[in-house]
Amino acid sequence: MADTVQYKLERMIDELDDLERKGIFTRREIAEIVKQRRKFEYRLKRPSPLKQDFLAYIDYETQLDSLRRLRKKSVARELEKQGDKRRRNKKSLSDFAGISRIVDIYRIAVTRFKGDLELWFRYLEFCKDKKNGRMKKVLAQLIRFHPKVPGVWIYAAAWEFDHDLNVSAARSLMQNGLRVCPHSEDLWVEYLRMELTYLNKLKERKAALGEEKENVVHDYDMLLDEERGNDDGSNAGTEVSGKKLNLFQEKGMSILETIYTGAVEALPSSFGLRKRLLEILEATGLAHSEEMRKKMLCDMKRDFSREPEYWDWLARLEMTGSKECVRDEGNSSASSIAKGNSG
Repeated sequence: MADTVQYKLERMIDELDDLERKGIFTRREIAEIVKQRRKFEYRLKRPSPLKQDFLAYIDYETQLDSLRRLRKKSVARELEKQGDKRRRNKKSLSDFAGISRIVDIYRIAVTRFKGDLELWFRYLEFCKDKKNGRMKKVLAQLIRFHPKVPGVWIYAAAWEFDHDLNVSAARSLMQNGLRVCPHSEDLWVEYLRMELTYLNKLKERKAALGEEKENVVHDYDMLLDEERGNDDGSNAGTEVSGKKLNLFQEKGMSILETIYTGAVEALPSSFGLRKRLLEILEATGLAHSEEMRKKMLCDMKRDFSREPEYWDWLARLEMTGSKECVRDEGNSSASSIAKGNSG
């Protein structure tokens, strides 16, 4: 154990020399850094290291790297005053070694504590914050170890969608997650939310560019070709009907119907899921959504009319007034829909 620790400390020599040479830490401070690292390395080499040992080491290195950055800025200001701009901006080994060491500690920690999801997500948040290019690899490892955890798929898809801007990868992750966890309400809800969010983003982008809505639908169909295997999908939206229907919002309804059908088939007895999907429909404001809304309400009455929770929810929905329950232009309220389908 002593030889292994000594070897790791010797590998830090170039980094520490660089810190001293750049005037970021004094020799005495570097000696203290070596002392602390030796202490942490011995803890990690024990037969049964604790999770807290890893976290304490990570916290120490994080604080040390923060101090290094502050000191570097101070040194850079001094060099600027001296007119030495080239030395001020030059990067060296010590600029990367701290982050690499923290990543290495996390890597060892999650390997030892594979079942600790809190530790995994802390590792992921670190990678996301530092943008060190390891997110995809760490996400793949997490999915391999925890494929039955819906939150893992949701997190991975959200990162692909929001940060890496890879919609195809995000969609693929959601679909794979639903294959492994078909009974997860959260996965169904977040999959629907993601698709509708993307549709809205695409609409905003095209509107900013002044492009036709029909082309928006055309572009969206192209992106869905691989998922649906629809050779004719790329032609959708190219024929403008005389009725001037909002093809863009109709496409949103098609997505909703597909996901709604799959969700109901997977979780036919989940009243909570139906409520959440209906809430998303109400929030999107899609054109021609009343028929879909009626269908969802009728399906809920058919499947849950014997459940007190259903009637309590329906009464509350009616009491909230026209905002949630009554549509403009003479559409039926929730209660009238229920009555009209009693036969």
